[in-house]
Amino acid sequence: MQTAALTPALGVEVSGVDDLTDDMVAIRCLEALKWRGVLLIRGLDLDDSQQIAFSAKLGDVLAPGGKGIFTVSLDPAKNSMAEYLRGTFNWHIDDTTNDVPAKATMLTARHVAMVGGGTEFASTYVAYENLPERDRERYDGLRVVHSFEASQRAVYPEPSEKQVAAWRTQPTHETSLVWNRIDGRRSLAIGATADHIVGMGTQESRELLDELLVWSTQEQFCYTHDWKVGDVVIWDNTGMLHRALPYAPTSERTMKRTTIAGNEPWA
Repeated sequence: MQTAALTPALGVEVSGVDDLTDDMVAIRCLEALKWRGVLLIRGLDLDDSQQIAFSAKLGDVLAPGGKGIFTVSLDPAKNSMAEYLRGTFNWHIDDTTNDVPAKATMLTARHVAMVGGGTEFASTYVAYENLPERDRERYDGLRVVHSFEASQRAVYPEPSEKQVAAWRTQPTHETSLVWNRIDGRRSLAIGATADHIVGMGTQESRELLDELLVWSTQEQFCYTHDWKVGDVVIWDNTGMLHRALPYAPTSERTMKRTTIAGNEPWA
């Protein structure tokens, strides 16, 4: 098993993986994931059962709908939630409205888009580490409210009353803007679900959140993955922002997603 950095700041490509049932493979993958944030293994061509089994070596697999695996597609025939997946074109972290976010996400490519459809990742660990000291002092101690509504308004800026009512059935959640982690590192709770800063005016709050997102998604903090069929990508959902790059709704692009349960609650 060999590893090579994807960029200086984040990501690692793993090669020479012969046996996904080997406990040492899982241990080394988890260690690489912790310190590099994004892990790529090309050409594994996992089917659903193999993907679930490999995910289970990395932690407890969450089972939305009881299946343990989720189809990512803009085709409503493949995914009844296709309408909401348009929100994934914006930078986000999953599970910001849950008490405990997912630890990691695994995507496998079954079909890829002819044009577009890559996935971008940005490390909020590295972004925070590179902030000027005056900005760290400015952000430390602030709290942010996350909502599903905020992420959908980025897609539908003039929603109907019915849309808003549906969005507001989902819970909101308040977190520290700067997450002081159990292991001593710090990451940022930002992205499309970040609705507002607690105790701050609407305009000032929006400007601060937008400013921090622009900082965190600079090229030197990012990795863009261009998918090939059979690729497996796993990322640290707690510290990596991610987004899908645009592709046609009629595209055959189909991914399968498994999610690893987290064990560290939002601060």
